[in-house]
Amino acid sequence: MDDNEMTAEPYKIKMIEHLKVTSREEREQFIREAGYNVFNLRSDDVYLDFLTDSGTSAMSEQQWAGMMLGDESYAGSRNFYHLESVVKEYYGYNYVVPTHQGRGAEHIIARMLIRPGTYIPGNMYFTTTRAHQELAGGTFADIIIDEAHQPSLSYPFKGNVDLQKLRDLIARVGAANIPYVSIATTVNMAGGQPISLGNLKQVRELTQQHGIKIIHDMARVAENAYMIQQYEPGYSDKPVAAIVREICALTDGATMSGKKDALVNIGGFLALNDLALYEEAINLVVLYEGLHTYGGMAGRDMEAMAIGITESVNEKHISARIKQVQYLGKKLLDGGVPIVLPVGTHGVYIDATAFLPHLSQLEFPAQALTIALYKEGGIRSMERGIVSAGRDQNTGEHIFPKMELVRMAIPRRVYTNLHISLAAEIAIKVYENRNNISGLKMVYEPKYLRFFQARFEPL
Repeated sequence: MDDNEMTAEPYKIKMIEHLKVTSREEREQFIREAGYNVFNLRSDDVYLDFLTDSGTSAMSEQQWAGMMLGDESYAGSRNFYHLESVVKEYYGYNYVVPTHQGRGAEHIIARMLIRPGTYIPGNMYFTTTRAHQELAGGTFADIIIDEAHQPSLSYPFKGNVDLQKLRDLIARVGAANIPYVSIATTVNMAGGQPISLGNLKQVRELTQQHGIKIIHDMARVAENAYMIQQYEPGYSDKPVAAIVREICALTDGATMSGKKDALVNIGGFLALNDLALYEEAINLVVLYEGLHTYGGMAGRDMEAMAIGITESVNEKHISARIKQVQYLGKKLLDGGVPIVLPVGTHGVYIDATAFLPHLSQLEFPAQALTIALYKEGGIRSMERGIVSAGRDQNTGEHIFPKMELVRMAIPRRVYTNLHISLAAEIAIKVYENRNNISGLKMVYEPKYLRFFQARFEPL
């Protein structure tokens, strides 16, 4: 990639948020008090926050103006009907159930479709998605292609489904015991890797033969569509918006965290095509979220999301967003830092196994690397390894994922390219001193989603 492509962002800054600069001694104290878990840090003590791209985007002036048009009526908010019309226009789903964020939608779809003893195949797990599936009594089955588990392999669509793995699962457990296939557009745990339209069409054909639904995790569908436009033959002349519609048309429903593509700080929805499922879903949303015309959102948040969906498929926006991520990836590669290839769409994933070969997986190398990045330059990143993988629900043993990754997720429209260059310099310096990084032991472990609240001590 040519560095000249990143000379300027396609927007200007109207409002700023001051960043706090801390000393290394202060950061060492802060992370010690946080139990060596960056989730426990105060945001004020973080310089560059690459923990997540979820809910951290900068909204546009149109979105902020839309917030002032919030209709906070308990029932029938006009903002819901605007959101509903936008979802139908850009995604094509018939029915919309608003939720407080994506995991609210995951909870409802899992509760409706999963029964104990069933299996939910997917193109690699995501933490909250798998947790809801397991709490409903299901078992996740990974059907992603093997290339997705090889960080150094530069394969363009690592989010693809291995069709033979899916066939084998159907043959083993029976189609009646597979309530749906969970398909993520851009696979978070694989490094933000996209699925190709060609592969999704094959998955759709196979599932239709067996009467199995496809439920779409569409939080970053526009980013996936951009990668299809750039790298899949036959799509270079298609607008991102058209590719998004084509992706969604191959699925039966979707869970959406509006905190990603839709550029809002809170909110999500469940989208469905089946009327009977929709009627069941709105009964459940009243129990767990709120009335079916607001779910877990205020009217102003629904308005901002409707506008954000429109902005998410803007060609200049989506191109600049992903090129900034690729810019960070190139900087790290030039500095010798081992990362997941090819660079994904919402962040750069450092290969902690290759970065810290002297640490075993039980010494939590990815977690240790997040600590080193914070100590060195105040960067907050996220562990995506054994801590995130958790424990087997049947045996209680650690799940050992094939990759130990550290995600540097870039918020949309928040940081300048100079910030990105500085982040790369900090990571490269940590890499140059990598032999000084020691492992960790876990001293507190919560029952669910332990990576959020676990505490550690240095070995």
